[in-house]
Amino acid sequence: MQKFGKSQSVERQEDFRFLTGTGRYVDDTAPKNALHGFVFRSMYAHGTILNLDIALASAAQGVRIIVTAKSLNADGIAGKMVASLLTNQDGSKSPNTERWLLAKDKVRFVGEPVAMIFADSLIQARAAAEMIMFEVEDLPVHLDIKPGGEQLHYNAPENIAFDWALGDAAEIAAINANATHVLSFDVSDNRIICNSMEPRGCWADTEDERLHLCVNGQGVWAQKSQLSKILNLPESEIRVTNPDVGGGFGMKAMTYPEYFIVAHVARVLGRPVRWMSDRSEAMVSDNSGRDLVSTATLAFDEGLKIISYQVQTFANMGAYSSQFAQPIQTQLFSKVLTGIYDIPAAHLQVTGIYTNTTQVDAYRGAGRPEAIYVLERAVDYAARALGVDPIELRRKNFIPNESFPYDTATGVTYDVGDFNKVLDTVIEKCGLDSFAERRAQSKTQGRLRGLGLCCYIESILGDPTETSRICFNENGSVDLYVGTQSNGQGHETVYAQYLADQVGIPFNLINVIQGDSDKIPTGGGTGGSRSTTVQNSATLALVGATIERYSSFLALENGVGTASVSFDDEVFRIDGSNVVFSIMDASNLARLKGEVDLLDISQTATLDDLSFPNGAHIAEVEIDPETGQSNVVRYVIVDDFGYLLNPMLVEGQVHGGVTQGLGQAMLEHVVYDKNGQLLSASFMDYGMPRAGDVPMFEFNNIIIPSTANPIGMKGCGEAGTIGSMAAVSNAMMDALAGRGVKQADMPFTPQRVWHMLQAAG
Repeated sequence: MQKFGKSQSVERQEDFRFLTGTGRYVDDTAPKNALHGFVFRSMYAHGTILNLDIALASAAQGVRIIVTAKSLNADGIAGKMVASLLTNQDGSKSPNTERWLLAKDKVRFVGEPVAMIFADSLIQARAAAEMIMFEVEDLPVHLDIKPGGEQLHYNAPENIAFDWALGDAAEIAAINANATHVLSFDVSDNRIICNSMEPRGCWADTEDERLHLCVNGQGVWAQKSQLSKILNLPESEIRVTNPDVGGGFGMKAMTYPEYFIVAHVARVLGRPVRWMSDRSEAMVSDNSGRDLVSTATLAFDEGLKIISYQVQTFANMGAYSSQFAQPIQTQLFSKVLTGIYDIPAAHLQVTGIYTNTTQVDAYRGAGRPEAIYVLERAVDYAARALGVDPIELRRKNFIPNESFPYDTATGVTYDVGDFNKVLDTVIEKCGLDSFAERRAQSKTQGRLRGLGLCCYIESILGDPTETSRICFNENGSVDLYVGTQSNGQGHETVYAQYLADQVGIPFNLINVIQGDSDKIPTGGGTGGSRSTTVQNSATLALVGATIERYSSFLALENGVGTASVSFDDEVFRIDGSNVVFSIMDASNLARLKGEVDLLDISQTATLDDLSFPNGAHIAEVEIDPETGQSNVVRYVIVDDFGYLLNPMLVEGQVHGGVTQGLGQAMLEHVVYDKNGQLLSASFMDYGMPRAGDVPMFEFNNIIIPSTANPIGMKGCGEAGTIGSMAAVSNAMMDALAGRGVKQADMPFTPQRVWHMLQAAG
């Protein structure tokens, strides 16, 4: 038996099938006789549909059906895509704009789905798409992230999606009137495309008169609920499954039109159908991330304590409000608005703007990276404007240890933290004392060197409730059912590892089962760094219930009171007896005695409070001023994730997150031309980080256990992204400041950096 102590770096057991090509992704699992779907998408950014003629395409070889908005309406499928709507400052509800499964009267972005063709082969479906006659009367294109321009939706004047605020603007104005220093800074957060390794896809079939949708998402229950509403089907007639998923990063957390159409066609034709996006299609149709501009205002007293903080943001929604888009740059942004600083008053005002671009939604961190980026850039700018050390300005304003639990100005309660310890550790690890020497050495080589710090905090989000279920199988294995969905994080390993550690079941006998709405009745899916913390808290509750029930069973079998039976994380012991039972022994005995209720046990747990991962990241960069070519040459991380179940998996998550944040800061940038055409629509035009673009990361963790869950854990999945964007950007600003650059925004591509230097003279 393999037995783990807490915090062991166990290798991922799922990696064998991934690395040997035996993973089962959505395209691998589709029925072999499934029809192939292909989406006909708008090539116009904005216009009125004059004609959509599918007659020639419908008669093409191999074509079985072509779906349009008109045909969906005729079939009674007239539902709109769901969107989470906010309450505006004046108390009104933000307008519920109409986003149909397929474009109805207008198209509003390049890539919007207009029709979907299903044929015997993908080649035939593509060929038929070329035969569709599509005429559009062009309308002016609106791309600016500000009110005004050609109106996209009849119920959104000035293209304002919402006008949301938190805090008291009048209070901030009164504080600022008496402040010693009031400093404002503009901060831009560029749009990115997720580019998960596996593009989106799905297939559907009808089984025993029920609909089965298989989709590579981040959970099955939201998909099932929306399918029920759109297709007018009882949930009992729907099964949704998630196979292996090659990356999600928030982009796959929501529903998309293709999933509903594929499911509908499977029912109409009574046969399986499949659809898989290709990379170019993904870049114009997957929900984008970030894309906002903010003005941050910090007020200081004479001792340089921050006494107020205000952020005013314009957030690009794209052509429509996607499923989670409106809360991301508002409610989720506000969770960490004031970061790790003791700021007594804060105000956040956000205006959502519709533009003729692909819609924007969750991307790794979803609101928290954006909030920390604005704050940490503003603090760095303020330190430079005030002529003080940016590290000491941060330290001066940290929330002191004795203030925990700490209520922030936005109404969030941080349970624990030791931000000075985190900062001291990262300073020690990064060799700050010798940075001047490294900078001087870079100068001798004609390069600019800069150092940037980001002190961050993250709020774990998502459903606080999760269920765990354990089934003891006749063959000696154990099935552990979970309500989350791995997208590559290593859930199968860490969940089995935790259960093995708690009850002594051999690790290799535990099968983690996920992503099937028939087998798992409820679940919160994956997102918001919730998975390991919430799911293992449910497993801990399951362990308690299982031990209690087996203790009563063994007591009865051995003729003793329940109090005489104890469990020591590995075996049951009976007072006054040398007989011991492992939990596997006990389950075998229960099976022999016909106690079937002991072979299938479930337990639900709800966390009452959030946990707050935090940390400090320091980046060093070098710039060649002759070309603008820049490189991150060193990166040091100190994170506080509480107790770690598997440090190796945690470090891997941080590496991935940092790489994505670094990629946005240095390379990634979505570019549209004035007509709304996506110019960065391939990997030749969109800069993804490669191995040569990232340094070797120096990862460190300190442990300040969370009090918000029984395990003392804090999530880690998104922290790397949250810390890296500002750390890299501040390092670039530090390097450029010596040449007179006053403001520098992502992405720091060679051309942009060269222009910054030229403009500064």
